[in-house]
Amino acid sequence: MATKQETTNEIKIDPKALYLEEIFTDRRVGTIRRLTPVGKDGARDEARAVLYVGETQVLTPAGALPIAFEIGAGSLEEAAEKFGQLAKEAIERTVKELQDLRRQAASSIVIPQGGMPPMPGAGGGGKIQMP
Repeated sequence: MATKQETTNEIKIDPKALYLEEIFTDRRVGTIRRLTPVGKDGARDEARAVLYVGETQVLTPAGALPIAFEIGAGSLEEAAEKFGQLAKEAIERTVKELQDLRRQAASSIVIPQGGMPPMPGAGGGGKIQMP
């Protein structure tokens, strides 16, 4: 007889951490998401602050790369004013992280030390292995 399997990582929304999400865009540079905290009944939760998140994208040879960043602001107008500088910083940070990942990937090639010694005139000894 089959039994119901229990999952240890249950997918569940926390009713104490709900936000109403609004999206504002200039349809050119990016979007600002205003996340207004609400209770489980949908009413504004005054105990938690409104959050602003900026989103933009940069074009790469592999396609569009989405960039998201928090904006510390007290109003939509302030978030819009801070958007440009914070987007620039987020893009620079992302480019640096991608360069670091590329360097790590390039240095992860491992050449084994053991094996047979090279034979005269036959070239190198081991094979290149990827971890």
